[in-house]
Amino acid sequence: MAVQIETSQVRDLKPPSNLGNKVFAGLASGAGWAILVTLAAVALFLVLRAAPAFTASEEELSGEGILRGYGFWGYVGPLLFGTVLSSALALVIAVPLSIGIALFISHYAPRRLAQGLGYIVDLLAAIPSVIFGLWGARWLMGVVDPVFAWLSDTLGFLPFFQDYLPPARNIMTASLVLAVMILPIITATIREVFLQTPRLHEEASLALGATRWEMVQQAVLPFARSGIISASMLGLGRALGETMAVLMILSPGFLVNFNLLMPGQHQTIAANIANQFPEAAGLGVNVLIATGLMLFIITFLVNMAARAIIARRAEFSGAN
Repeated sequence: MAVQIETSQVRDLKPPSNLGNKVFAGLASGAGWAILVTLAAVALFLVLRAAPAFTASEEELSGEGILRGYGFWGYVGPLLFGTVLSSALALVIAVPLSIGIALFISHYAPRRLAQGLGYIVDLLAAIPSVIFGLWGARWLMGVVDPVFAWLSDTLGFLPFFQDYLPPARNIMTASLVLAVMILPIITATIREVFLQTPRLHEEASLALGATRWEMVQQAVLPFARSGIISASMLGLGRALGETMAVLMILSPGFLVNFNLLMPGQHQTIAANIANQFPEAAGLGVNVLIATGLMLFIITFLVNMAARAIIARRAEFSGAN
């Protein structure tokens, strides 16, 4: 039996309220604009407070004790080098391990074991950086000391491993701690990307006679290429801005070299700001803020480069 609706009833029907959609759209737009406004405010603050350091004369800068007799760029240059070197070393160590761990959790481990490992990885990301610093200073340095001594004795003809002096308060130990710190972030992101690989792609590869490793090479890794790059850039951003762990481990220096095992050679921007800021005053504060501006610019350029790489490779990804 057909249901008949009278004309008067049809007139009384009201369209569904659009208030919820408008509220949600407003909140989402507001959150997006808040991020942009906050970023612009931080950039504006850094530029305004760093301007006196850029415009100061050599005579004015020479009176600042934190510069240690260097000019502005002579002071900032080694800090930039130490920051990039420690972060690059941490990334080189962490990314292959993260890919292996994520691949094991997503495609090799039994379900119960994979769930436990995933929980442990997520838990590591929540540990404060000061704990990693204590762990590196109180335990890791003693563990790597004989390894570094062997490297210096055996491969000391290479500039990377010359003149090791204990304790291991060098850029290599700091990079190892940074690698452990960024490992959970990279692993968790790559794991989720691996799990998004289309099931049909994997089954088709296996149906054609591929082994599990060949299936990973043919279906999983090409699909996850952009995700791996994004995860690596997230980890790099964490490593570039890390402060306390590096401050607690690294013996600071202001040299530009690739001697990874000798203490007193390198320093990072974030650790230097934390170390020098309590004693800085006047123009010295502006100099430290200027170094922070340099770190801000580096992080911004790294993210731009990552976006460009992802956009360039997207058309070759299995995701398409």
